[in-house]
Amino acid sequence: MNKYIQSAILFLSALLLAGVLFSCEDFFNPEQGVTVTEDQLYTDWYEYRAVALGMYGLQQQLVEQLMVLGELRGDLLTVTDNADEDLMEIYNFNVSKDNKYASPQNFFKLIAATNRLISILEERQPRVTNLTLTEVNNYDKLYGEALCMRAWAYFNAARIYGKVPFIDQRLSTIEEIEQFINSPGSYVDSVYIKYSINGFNNDTIYNQPVKLEKNYWDLDRIIRHFTKELETKVKVGGVGVNHYNENKDESWEVSVWSSWSYNTLLGHMYLTLGDLSKSMAYFEKVVDRSPKNTNNRYQLDDAFAGGQWANIFNNIDNREHIYTLWFNKANQQTNDFQRLFEPWGVNDYMLKPTQECVHKWETQWIGGYVRYDYEIPDSTRTMTTGFPGDNYRGFGTSYLYARGDQASASEYIQMLQAKMDRDTRTVEQLMEGVDTVVYKYSMWNTRYDHDPIYIIYRAAGVNLYMAEIYNHWSYLTSSGTVTSTPLNALKLLNDGSFYNSSNSREQLGVRGRVGLPAVEISDYRFIFDPFTRKVIGWKDLRNNLQAKQFQIEDDILEERARELAFEGERFYDLMRISKRRNDPSYLASRVSAKYPTSRRQAIYNYLLNENNWYIDYFQ
Repeated sequence: MNKYIQSAILFLSALLLAGVLFSCEDFFNPEQGVTVTEDQLYTDWYEYRAVALGMYGLQQQLVEQLMVLGELRGDLLTVTDNADEDLMEIYNFNVSKDNKYASPQNFFKLIAATNRLISILEERQPRVTNLTLTEVNNYDKLYGEALCMRAWAYFNAARIYGKVPFIDQRLSTIEEIEQFINSPGSYVDSVYIKYSINGFNNDTIYNQPVKLEKNYWDLDRIIRHFTKELETKVKVGGVGVNHYNENKDESWEVSVWSSWSYNTLLGHMYLTLGDLSKSMAYFEKVVDRSPKNTNNRYQLDDAFAGGQWANIFNNIDNREHIYTLWFNKANQQTNDFQRLFEPWGVNDYMLKPTQECVHKWETQWIGGYVRYDYEIPDSTRTMTTGFPGDNYRGFGTSYLYARGDQASASEYIQMLQAKMDRDTRTVEQLMEGVDTVVYKYSMWNTRYDHDPIYIIYRAAGVNLYMAEIYNHWSYLTSSGTVTSTPLNALKLLNDGSFYNSSNSREQLGVRGRVGLPAVEISDYRFIFDPFTRKVIGWKDLRNNLQAKQFQIEDDILEERARELAFEGERFYDLMRISKRRNDPSYLASRVSAKYPTSRRQAIYNYLLNENNWYIDYFQ
């Protein structure tokens, strides 16, 4: 796979220098002597593919922005004393237009590139738009990749900015897009070239000025438009060129848009929109529960169980990875995650996990025994505590403690034991000078690699999305009664038993595959001291379905934090739940809790206004 991506980047560089995809002065160097013109391009399949792969290089440029904006504005990540001004602005919800993480420039570059490739395919390979031709070829699949990439770019931009300018497909260079965005009124595209039928064969072309009005679309409109586009323009099986026959690399289809990631993107957009039925319909195509599914993909079996969970972040594996951006230092493809997170070597250690984030792993308990009394809840007692810690996803995988160097596992266990014993003096001694470190992007890399993979979609995330849907889903039975499905949500969350009745492969669930006990729901929800596991109270949920659903939803969100921390979705998870409940305090209370006491109330009040959840870049 490496040589294909490297070749694509070299080819894209030639296109950039020639002004084919971007005519921005920053990319044009007259001393290069490049004389490639557009009529000389796209003469065979490999040129199309090389340009398409270059789009993935543009997508790589977005990963730090997506992670920082998706996590630093949430409750799991905070700044260190080393944080630069751009990160401090994000942390303080006071973002300037010159903030590198807030700039839409890389989104515009990607949209420009996809606009161009989509237009070229529609003009030179018109079969891609003919839906009556159901047998798909590589051009159809490439067309599907570009459509997915464009929809994904708009979707993520809208989640960040709240509203984004809709870029007409005829604007296919970054220069044109910038002129369009910065124009005070209507924008006239005077260089739009329209090709007549067979225009490339008889060379008959003409210029047609086009007047474009500037329209800003909110997130809902973006979703409605691009879900319709994907559903109506992409042929069945028409996403993702399969290069396995050429390179024997099974990970290839996980590194480009495929039918799997196409369905996941549609499910994700519909979930964000609040259309649970359509969302589930697409997620079900990814996590196929039928007995005929024997491909071992996207169901939570023992492939990454226990200590194997960390291998999710080592190599691309199509049993868990649905869509992953690949990096490799040897091909000059790097990212800044290690620089942002590591306190060692040449790295800057500017971001770290919050204490609340770390507690989400450290307050999970394995073993022990609680004697529940549902007749007299006050009589419920913890008889034996067991031992705390999310052993496979927490310390040593998602995060570390560090005091100059990595804290040892024995020190970590001593600290947990001291907390259980309420031995605050020992805890203070062990934790003196210790800080938290995000380790998820470092555990398989040396301190100078700077090329960890970045996962956009994976199986556990989709299973948790499905649990979220089942928790709120209700349907009308044949007998005319309304049935709710929150127990299905718990089965997905806990042990995968929701699948086992219809599939010969044993499923483990999100918690089950890392050895954690099941989350249960009953008429009473008991509250435990997080560090001693003593019962300290209870909630009465009797005859209150909504309260039970909200409790399960909270459990799912907590599990998403433990499973998917620092992968770029936390702030949007909080947004989605807050909007579903029509309760902005849900987000505001969780995010504001990470701030110093003196600032907590001000941040809370600020985030009660949903408009402040977005970066107001397009005023």
